[in-house]
Amino acid sequence: MLRFMPVGDSMTIGSAGEHTWRYRFWQHLCATHNGPFKIVGPRETLYDKTLDAPTSYEYADTDPRFPRAHLAGWGEGWLHMAPLIAGAIREQRANVLLVSLGLIDLGFYTNAEQTAENTRRFVAAAREADPRVRMVLLPVTPNVRAESDAPFAAQVARFNELLAKTAADLDEPRSPLLLASPPPSYDIHWDTYDGTHPNASGEHKIAAAFASAMHEAWGLGGPYELS
Repeated sequence: MLRFMPVGDSMTIGSAGEHTWRYRFWQHLCATHNGPFKIVGPRETLYDKTLDAPTSYEYADTDPRFPRAHLAGWGEGWLHMAPLIAGAIREQRANVLLVSLGLIDLGFYTNAEQTAENTRRFVAAAREADPRVRMVLLPVTPNVRAESDAPFAAQVARFNELLAKTAADLDEPRSPLLLASPPPSYDIHWDTYDGTHPNASGEHKIAAAFASAMHEAWGLGGPYELS
């Protein structure tokens, strides 16, 4: 059985009242994947902005079958997830990681080269836990800050270059490392509610980026239909 674990920052955990791209991805797999699968992870909550804590279960969906599991955190990046990933894989028996990280690292913690080094630490730790784990890595989408902060925009672009190199360097047949394409036609003025975090259309486009990469490279699921 394929056991998918979403790994990410605020765009993956989502906040109270949202569906999240995780929900859109799950819906897509339910409709297109021929075979058993499960969404896994050590966490289930959304971020509650009023309490400034990841304590909310107020998802927008009403489908009781939706598995809310994930490994994502508001304000967490490669720096934070690299030490956690091996334990999470062992505990959850995850064998496919859907990883969207980097924006928070570049914005607050590390430069592009340091962030890329933490990416490599993450990959090594994941493979230590499961030498056959598959990983899909999503490039960083520049947020509204990049429009007015040229050095930050340059760091995002540089990290995405390094992420592509990391995926090429570390890819191996028994543990594929797949670089997804940026979300199709993603526009921060249309697909986010604040210039960073996805709204409903943004959620669909992020889910489509992961789903399309796996369908094209591995034959999993089907094409993601964006309205």
